[in-house]
Amino acid sequence: MKKFAGTLIVCAALSMVATPLLAQSHGHGHGHPGRGHGRGPAHHYGMHDRGRHEGWYKRGGRVPVEYRGPRYVVTDWRHDHLREPPRGYHWVRSDNGDFLLVAIATGIITDILLHH
Repeated sequence: MKKFAGTLIVCAALSMVATPLLAQSHGHGHGHPGRGHGRGPAHHYGMHDRGRHEGWYKRGGRVPVEYRGPRYVVTDWRHDHLREPPRGYHWVRSDNGDFLLVAIATGIITDILLHH
Protein backbone atom coordinates (compact mmCIF):
# COMPACT_ATOMS: atom_id res chain seq x y z
CA MET A 1 0.00 0.00 0.00
CA LYS A 2 2.87 2.39 0.82
CA LYS A 3 4.46 1.63 -2.54
CA PHE A 4 1.21 2.47 -4.35
CA ALA A 5 0.81 5.75 -2.41
CA GLY A 6 4.41 6.71 -3.18
CA THR A 7 3.91 5.95 -6.87
CA LEU A 8 0.71 7.99 -6.87
CA ILE A 9 2.48 10.98 -5.30
CA VAL A 10 5.35 10.79 -7.81
CA CYS A 11 2.89 10.59 -10.74
CA ALA A 12 0.92 13.57 -9.43
CA ALA A 13 4.10 15.61 -9.01
CA LEU A 14 5.27 14.73 -12.53
CA SER A 15 1.92 15.67 -14.05
CA MET A 16 2.02 19.08 -12.33
CA VAL A 17 5.47 19.72 -13.83
CA ALA A 18 4.69 18.30 -17.28
CA THR A 19 1.31 20.01 -17.83
CA PRO A 20 2.71 23.56 -18.28
CA LEU A 21 5.34 22.21 -20.67
CA LEU A 22 2.71 20.55 -22.83
CA ALA A 23 0.46 23.63 -22.77
CA GLN A 24 2.94 26.11 -24.23
CA SER A 25 1.24 28.99 -26.00
CA HIS A 26 0.22 27.23 -29.20
CA GLY A 27 -2.93 29.30 -29.47
CA HIS A 28 -1.12 32.61 -29.90
CA GLY A 29 0.15 32.22 -33.44
CA HIS A 30 3.57 30.79 -32.66
CA GLY A 31 4.07 28.36 -35.51
CA HIS A 32 0.42 28.14 -36.54
CA PRO A 33 -0.54 29.97 -39.70
CA GLY A 34 -3.72 31.98 -39.62
CA ARG A 35 -3.78 32.47 -35.83
CA GLY A 36 -2.58 35.16 -33.55
CA HIS A 37 -2.65 38.90 -33.74
CA GLY A 38 -4.53 39.37 -37.00
CA ARG A 39 -1.40 39.70 -39.09
CA GLY A 40 -1.85 36.59 -41.20
CA PRO A 41 0.37 33.58 -41.78
CA ALA A 42 3.39 35.46 -43.13
CA HIS A 43 4.21 36.75 -39.67
CA HIS A 44 4.18 33.39 -37.92
CA TYR A 45 6.73 31.51 -39.96
CA GLY A 46 9.70 32.81 -41.84
CA MET A 47 9.39 32.38 -45.59
CA HIS A 48 11.67 29.35 -45.64
CA ASP A 49 9.96 27.60 -42.71
CA ARG A 50 6.48 28.35 -43.96
CA GLY A 51 7.36 27.31 -47.51
CA ARG A 52 8.83 24.00 -46.39
CA HIS A 53 5.82 23.41 -44.14
CA GLU A 54 3.34 24.18 -46.92
CA GLY A 55 5.41 22.52 -49.66
CA TRP A 56 5.95 25.43 -52.05
CA TYR A 57 9.59 26.25 -51.20
CA LYS A 58 11.10 24.41 -54.19
CA ARG A 59 11.63 24.83 -57.91
CA GLY A 60 8.23 24.90 -59.53
CA GLY A 61 6.54 26.04 -56.31
CA ARG A 62 4.49 29.22 -56.18
CA VAL A 63 5.61 31.99 -53.79
CA PRO A 64 2.58 33.45 -51.95
CA VAL A 65 1.63 37.04 -52.81
CA GLU A 66 2.82 38.43 -49.45
CA TYR A 67 6.40 37.45 -50.33
CA ARG A 68 6.32 39.23 -53.69
CA GLY A 69 6.22 42.74 -52.22
CA PRO A 70 9.00 45.27 -51.66
CA ARG A 71 10.06 43.75 -48.35
CA TYR A 72 11.37 40.59 -50.06
CA VAL A 73 11.99 41.54 -53.70
CA VAL A 74 15.65 42.30 -54.47
CA THR A 75 15.91 45.55 -56.40
CA ASP A 76 19.72 45.73 -56.57
CA TRP A 77 20.74 42.25 -57.71
CA ARG A 78 24.31 43.45 -58.46
CA HIS A 79 24.84 44.39 -54.81
CA ASP A 80 24.00 40.82 -53.81
CA HIS A 81 26.29 39.40 -56.54
CA LEU A 82 23.38 37.83 -58.41
CA ARG A 83 23.05 37.39 -62.14
CA GLU A 84 20.64 39.67 -63.93
CA PRO A 85 17.16 38.18 -63.82
CA PRO A 86 15.60 37.45 -67.21
CA ARG A 87 12.80 39.73 -68.40
CA GLY A 88 9.63 38.95 -66.44
CA TYR A 89 11.51 37.60 -63.39
CA HIS A 90 12.96 39.04 -60.21
CA TRP A 91 14.98 37.84 -57.26
CA VAL A 92 13.27 37.35 -53.92
CA ARG A 93 15.32 37.10 -50.71
CA SER A 94 14.31 34.44 -48.22
CA ASP A 95 14.54 34.86 -44.46
CA ASN A 96 17.36 32.28 -44.28
CA GLY A 97 19.64 33.91 -46.87
CA ASP A 98 18.47 32.02 -49.95
CA PHE A 99 17.61 33.85 -53.16
CA LEU A 100 14.69 32.69 -55.27
CA LEU A 101 14.32 33.57 -58.95
CA VAL A 102 10.59 34.11 -59.32
CA ALA A 103 8.32 34.79 -62.29
CA ILE A 104 6.73 38.18 -61.61
CA ALA A 105 3.35 37.34 -63.17
CA THR A 106 2.81 33.92 -61.59
CA GLY A 107 5.11 33.68 -58.57
CA ILE A 108 6.58 30.40 -59.82
CA ILE A 109 10.08 29.68 -58.48
CA THR A 110 12.46 28.84 -61.32
CA ASP A 111 15.73 28.78 -59.37
CA ILE A 112 16.95 28.79 -55.77
CA LEU A 113 20.43 29.87 -54.71
CA LEU A 114 21.05 28.38 -51.28
CA HIS A 115 22.74 30.61 -48.66
CA HIS A 116 24.26 32.85 -51.32
